[in-house]
Amino acid sequence: MLILIAVWQLFTAFIALIGIVAIVLFAFPAVTDSFNYGWMGWNGRSGMMAGIFGLSIAIFVLVCLFALALAGAIGLMQSKGREWVRVVSIVHSALSLFAVPIGTIIGTLSIIYLTKPDVRDYFNPPPPVKENLNPKN
Repeated sequence: MLILIAVWQLFTAFIALIGIVAIVLFAFPAVTDSFNYGWMGWNGRSGMMAGIFGLSIAIFVLVCLFALALAGAIGLMQSKGREWVRVVSIVHSALSLFAVPIGTIIGTLSIIYLTKPDVRDYFNPPPPVKENLNPKN
């Protein structure tokens, strides 16, 4: 099941990367309209600046989603479970709930699976017992 969650995270990281590239290649030139009107754009300077601000926020959100999904996928593919990977995967699954309908289903199943006690124990094992190296006789 962890492999399937990692595949979903890699898929969403890929989609986020495609969104970043699309915004940079197509949306920024359309907002600034730098090919026809220079930096003034078709809606004047304020419209151009608002568009750039909005697209910058969209890029920031997509970069954060990309980093979150990629970190979670790489962490899940490691042989040793770490608690931060489980937390990152739960956050990614919660964000996946907004991708209706497939992301909602996968996000719900991922949250249910990642909060099970045996999975929680896998990612957060009990500390090893320390042996006394200098026993007192």
